[in-house]
Amino acid sequence: METLIELFDDRPLENVLGVEMFRPKRVVYLCPEPIASDRRAQNRLRTYFRHRGLAPELIFVGASIYDSDAMVKTLCETAAKYPDCAMDITGGTDAALFAAGRMSAESSIPVFTYSRRMNSFYDICNAPFAAFLGCNVEYRVEDFFVMAGGSMRYGRVDNAILERYLGDIDSFFGLYLKFRRKWTDIVTYIQRVSPGEPDRPVSLQARGNYTVKGERSARISAPEDALYALRDIGFIDSLEIVPGSTVSFRFRDEQIRKMTRDVGSVLELYVYKACLDSGLFDDVRTSAVVDWEGDRSRNAVSNELDVMCSKGVMPVFISCKTGEVKTEALNELAILRDRFGGKMAKAAIVTAERGGAAMRNRAGELNIDVIDLDDLAEGRINDRLAALMRKVK
Repeated sequence: METLIELFDDRPLENVLGVEMFRPKRVVYLCPEPIASDRRAQNRLRTYFRHRGLAPELIFVGASIYDSDAMVKTLCETAAKYPDCAMDITGGTDAALFAAGRMSAESSIPVFTYSRRMNSFYDICNAPFAAFLGCNVEYRVEDFFVMAGGSMRYGRVDNAILERYLGDIDSFFGLYLKFRRKWTDIVTYIQRVSPGEPDRPVSLQARGNYTVKGERSARISAPEDALYALRDIGFIDSLEIVPGSTVSFRFRDEQIRKMTRDVGSVLELYVYKACLDSGLFDDVRTSAVVDWEGDRSRNAVSNELDVMCSKGVMPVFISCKTGEVKTEALNELAILRDRFGGKMAKAAIVTAERGGAAMRNRAGELNIDVIDLDDLAEGRINDRLAALMRKVK
C-alpha cells in the first residue's frame, strides 16, 4: 500500500492514526468542500506529521457530504489514479461511510478500520494486513495538542526539574492534609513575608511582621505550627519566630519557594507524582499550557492543564481543585478533553473536598471521574487511576 484513502473527520485522531500505523507514501483525504479549500486546516495536518517525523504527500479531495453518488465517483476516481491504495473507514461522516460502503462493494480495494475499545485494526474487506492488528502507536502529551492544531507550552512548573523533588512531594502533601482548612491563609502569609520584586533576582530569605494583611482586609497571624512543620520536612530553615513581632526564615531553594507560595501547587504535584508512581502512563506532565490555535501569539486562546497523561493513543486530562468544584470547572475540563482528545480521551477531577451529589451528578453526565478527599486521605488515588484506565466508554 502506497496510498491511503482517509475519510476526513472532525476528531483529529481518526485522521492520523492509520497513517502513523501503516506509513503510506501518500494520503488522500476525502473531505467536505470547505476543508478541501482550507489551507490552514491542511497545514495543521502537515505540521503534525512533521512533528511526528513523517512526511507523506497529503492530497485533499473535496466532495459534497450530502451527495452519495458524487462521493462514490470521487472515491472510484481516486482508486483508479492510485491502484496501490487502501481505505481506512475509522473516521468520516455517516454519508462518507455510506459512500465508502457502496464503493467497496463494487471494487476490490482493501478496506480496514480501527476499534478504540479493542485498540486494534480490523480487516473489513480485502485487507488481511490489518486483520486483528494491535495498535502499537504511542503518543506523548504534546502530540495530542499538535494533532488538534494547537501547541503546548510549559506553565508555572518546570517539569524538567521536578524529578529532583519527587522525594519531597509526599511529605509536603501530608503537611497539606494536616493543615488543609487553614491552607489558603498559610500560603497567603508566606506570600506576604516573601514578596517578589520585578526585575530583581528572587530572594530565598523571607522576613515580615508576625501579623500581616490577608485578603479583603482580614489580618493573618503567623501560622506557627505550619511553619515549624515546613521546617521539619526541610522546605525552610533558619526559622525564627518572635510572637507578636516578627517572623523570618529561608527557603531551601527557588523551586521550594514557588511550591509553598502557590495554593494549588501541593495537590497538583501530589497527583502528578501519583500518576508517575502508578506506572499506568507513557508520559505525564503537570502545568501544561494549551495554545488552542498553535500560533503562540500573545492573544492566543489558552488554558492550563493541572496534570495530563498519555497511554498509547489515549490522553487523560486531570483537573485539581483544593476547593469546591464548580460546574464551570467541569464544563471546561470536558471541553478540553473533547477538543484535544476526542472519543479516546478520559478525564478526572481531583478535589480536596468531599464531592457533593450535585457535583458528582454533573461529572457523571460529562463522563468525568471524581477523586475526592477520602480517596486522597486513604491513599486510594492509584486504585482510582487504575479504575479510570479500565473504564470502558
